[in-house]
Amino acid sequence: MVTKALLLRLEAKRGKEAEVEQFLNDGLPIVQEEAATVAWFGIRMGPSTFGIFDVFPDEAGRQAHLSGRVAQALTEKASELFAEPPAIERIDVLASKLPEPQEATAGSVGGSAGGRR
Repeated sequence: MVTKALLLRLEAKRGKEAEVEQFLNDGLPIVQEEAATVAWFGIRMGPSTFGIFDVFPDEAGRQAHLSGRVAQALTEKASELFAEPPAIERIDVLASKLPEPQEATAGSVGGSAGGRR
C-alpha cells in the first residue's frame, strides 16, 4: 500500500530537452534499487516540460528517496538542465491501484512460473 508520493515539475532550458529526457531514462535503473520506491515515472507533459511522479509506502520511504542518488543528481544538474528550480510537491495518496507483486514459486528462480500478469 502506498500512502506518500512526490510530484516534480521540470522545465527544461531551451535546447536541453533531449538531455532532460536522457536524465530521466538514466534515473530508472537507480530507483529500481530503492526498495521503498514502489513506483516511479519519468514523464513528459509538453515540449519542454517534464516531471517525475513516484510513490512510497510511508514517509520514511519518501525521505530515503529524497536522500538518494537520483535526488542528488537532480540537484547537481539543476542549473545546467532546467530553466527554473524543480517544483517539488509532497502528496498524500488517498487511493491507488498497483499491480500485485508476483511471488516466486517452488520451481522458479527469481520470478513467477508464469500465467499471472
